Amino acid sequence: MPADRTTTRGDRPDAPRALRIGVGGPVGTGKSSLIAALCRELAGEIELGVVTNDIYTDEDARFLRSEGVLPVARIEAVQTGCCPHTAIRDDISANLDAVEELERTQGPLGIVFVESGGDNLTAAFSPALADTQIFVLDCAGGDDVPRKGGPGVARSDLLVINKVDLAPHVGASVEVMVGDATAQRDGRPVIALSLRDRELVSPLVNWVRAQLASWRAGSLRSADPGPPAPHVHHHGGPVHVGRT
Repeated sequence: MPADRTTTRGDRPDAPRALRIGVGGPVGTGKSSLIAALCRELAGEIELGVVTNDIYTDEDARFLRSEGVLPVARIEAVQTGCCPHTAIRDDISANLDAVEELERTQGPLGIVFVESGGDNLTAAFSPALADTQIFVLDCAGGDDVPRKGGPGVARSDLLVINKVDLAPHVGASVEVMVGDATAQRDGRPVIALSLRDRELVSPLVNWVRAQLASWRAGSLRSADPGPPAPHVHHHGGPVHVGRT
């Protein structure tokens, strides 16, 4: 079923809502830095917002605010208080509230990036939260990670292999990682990049532009239908902490 492209915003009940792009991946792969790079490249042409997820802090939101890539009011923080995938897949209410609050107070927005807390290869966004998904790996994690598979590697709409500049220093092969990832993904795209190299970031930026164009045309379809069944952890529920 296509995603609902409208939202209720006070006196504009049928206003088209922003495209929601989920950004997931293990701890330390560069999710926040990737979002910062996208904001630097796209903020001049698209109205952007960001919702970050951390378990106990708002560290990722504070990083993005310190980078100056968007106005502070465009960056919301959610403290999940639970396993990161719970807040993006199972109980998404805090994230939905944060996205809708951004659109209500800062809209109309073109794209809202929703960054997951660092998680493992099983992490995937609920299609009720993210319209399309980026999963981020990095060379420092080892070149055997893509062939281990998992929903993030196999079913995300885009797989990014980050920190290719570190590969020679950690004994990793970018070619092996791209080849193994490609074999897992049934034709879905893989981009290898270093966020320090603007030329290498260009394919990522163009992919985001294409996703937005498809969204506005009503033709965007995510490759990931979402989890087959709820995944339950007995932790406290997500807490939305907003701006600091």
